[in-house]
Amino acid sequence: MMMMQFRIEKDSMGEVKVPVNALYSAQTQRAIDNFPISFQPLPSVLIQAIAAIKHAAATTNEQLGKLDSDKAKAIREAASEVLAGKHLDQFPIDVFQTGSGTSSNMNVNEVLATRASQLSGLLIHPNDHVNMAQSSNDTFPSAIHVACVRQIENALLPALAKLQTSIQARAIECDGIVKTGRTHLMDAMPVRMGQEFSGWAKQISNATERVKDSLPRLRQLAQGGTAVGTGVNADVRFGDMVAQALTQLLGTEFTSAPNKFEALSSLDSVVELSGQLKTLAVSLMKIANDLRWMNSGPLAGLAEISLPDLQPGSSIMPGKINPVMPEATMMVCAQVIGNDAAICIGGQSGSFQLNVMLPMMARNILESIQLLANVSHLLAEKAISGFTINTQQLSKTLAVNPILVTALNSRVGYEKGAEIAKEAYKTGEPIIDVAQRLTGIDRTTLVELLDPKLLTGI
Repeated sequence: MMMMQFRIEKDSMGEVKVPVNALYSAQTQRAIDNFPISFQPLPSVLIQAIAAIKHAAATTNEQLGKLDSDKAKAIREAASEVLAGKHLDQFPIDVFQTGSGTSSNMNVNEVLATRASQLSGLLIHPNDHVNMAQSSNDTFPSAIHVACVRQIENALLPALAKLQTSIQARAIECDGIVKTGRTHLMDAMPVRMGQEFSGWAKQISNATERVKDSLPRLRQLAQGGTAVGTGVNADVRFGDMVAQALTQLLGTEFTSAPNKFEALSSLDSVVELSGQLKTLAVSLMKIANDLRWMNSGPLAGLAEISLPDLQPGSSIMPGKINPVMPEATMMVCAQVIGNDAAICIGGQSGSFQLNVMLPMMARNILESIQLLANVSHLLAEKAISGFTINTQQLSKTLAVNPILVTALNSRVGYEKGAEIAKEAYKTGEPIIDVAQRLTGIDRTTLVELLDPKLLTGI
């Protein structure tokens, strides 16, 4: 086996060995050595968000007359490569690192400095040029906001729109189908399947609005606050100009946070978003569980619907098919709820002028967004759109549902209704036969009063 070759790099602490072909330098290598914890790097969307900020900062510093135009151009070219998906293997630092994200900010600074130097033939410094007028303390929280906004707009909202549209289409298609309603998992008054599905669609619609409500605060960036919020080493116009440059670069709006002390010391907007994602997860858990129950059986369960057959369900029981898509959805929901708990703890960890759990919070919130986007898309495509209705089974259970007697309360009273229901449960007779025998109401009237579809309301 060929032995890895190294070069020697220096930083303020001295010399360190770095792989010879690595684009990063000494500070990145120290972080790699210091944090072999989860062996999970930060999400690439976050790295690309940091690169976008470096791109915008180079433009701003050039416009302010602080950075030579050739160096600014080279930094932008290097940042553009990362935004295009290149060199992502050069950002290996573990999620669990310094709480400010300084290690990963320097990782990006070093990689961009190396590439910018290679592209331009100039000597470009990671701190003096790429990180000019910036601190990890304002860059990293800004990058979290940028990454969240981009993932929400590009992945989550389109997936939720697809899911809602899919559910609404099935609601319209199935609105004439009546089934036994259930409360406490027990038989209740009838509902139309379209009504049931409309409740799911409204849950997704509400979740979408909640996520959108978080966006205005996520668009506000800490950039320009530098080390502690005072803006030391940055022009007073820097924050606004970077936000404008980012808006132009990424095609989505960003603004400078009105209070940099809040923006550096807290990540309340991410905690807020995580709460909205948790609510979405709760909604998806409800929908997934409903699908599982409705699909249960097919012989010994409810068997109201048949989900698409996606894969064999057992290594020992031939022919068994499981509701794998709802199950996968439920696991995603559990993970998102767990991520939210960690994010809440992280949000509390702002001490004076800086939050010190930023990388973990970034990893969790971005994972939650991506998981929910992916599973919403798949749930729509592989479960909602493809299940079939077992109308014969629905009619069979509806015909013997004693709870239909509720419709007679105004004619015979609650006590007589309870007597009819108990008799129907005891004998297994259709409720209409028992009601006719015990009340003397003519069958034509009972057919009208107990018509399940009429009992579903509007």
